[in-house]
Amino acid sequence: MKKILKWFSIGLLLIVLVGSLGFILWAVNPSQPGADALAALQSDKDVTVRQTEKYIVFEPVSAVSPTGFIFYPGGHVEYRAYAPILHMIAARGFLVVLVPVRLNLAFFDIEAGAPALDDFPQIKTWVAGGHSLGGVASALFAEKFPQIRGLIYWASYPANANLKNSGIRMLSIYGTRDGGLKDGAMIKQYSAFEPDDTIFVVIKGGNHGQFADYGPQPGDNPAEISSQEQWRQTTDATVSFLKTFNH
Repeated sequence: MKKILKWFSIGLLLIVLVGSLGFILWAVNPSQPGADALAALQSDKDVTVRQTEKYIVFEPVSAVSPTGFIFYPGGHVEYRAYAPILHMIAARGFLVVLVPVRLNLAFFDIEAGAPALDDFPQIKTWVAGGHSLGGVASALFAEKFPQIRGLIYWASYPANANLKNSGIRMLSIYGTRDGGLKDGAMIKQYSAFEPDDTIFVVIKGGNHGQFADYGPQPGDNPAEISSQEQWRQTTDATVSFLKTFNH
């Protein structure tokens, strides 16, 4: 009996090790940024892009708003894939900080945005946000750091009601063709966790993956609009929300 238990324990350990190795190999091989994302990582006449070990900063060349935006990437997506929209937001006057996360899963790095809070003293008000799992992580980040006064969800929602009555304002943007969110049904389901004055922006024909540039999202529906159109509408809604914190 002891010998059987010994071999059972060894077998169980091997299963755990193989499973863990498989997870790590999956996590460190995320969806990669496309050509548009790589191009958006270059500075131009409107935006200076600076990459450090802690984050990527998109900073307006001209006047910078006192409101800054910290962004968390979606699960299993290489964070640079979000450069197109974030570059566009910065071109409209807002400093944007894009954070990398451990194993390309924001749940493992909830406080990834914390260094930015001290590194940019010119920013008086911070808004956090993210795409998909990154949006969930940004809400958990906001629970720990009272400097965060607003949250922006791209195809996402909070995992609990801890911030519902906190005074933090929220914006939720999603597409009608989002396969991961059951065409928006999950947004409505989790809206009970959000303040009553949460702003909802629906992108008709938009899907889950087109909030970035990393190719097709498994389980997603084909979009009925171009990536560029979804980026434009997301930028407009995000910028409009950020502007409300300047008063």
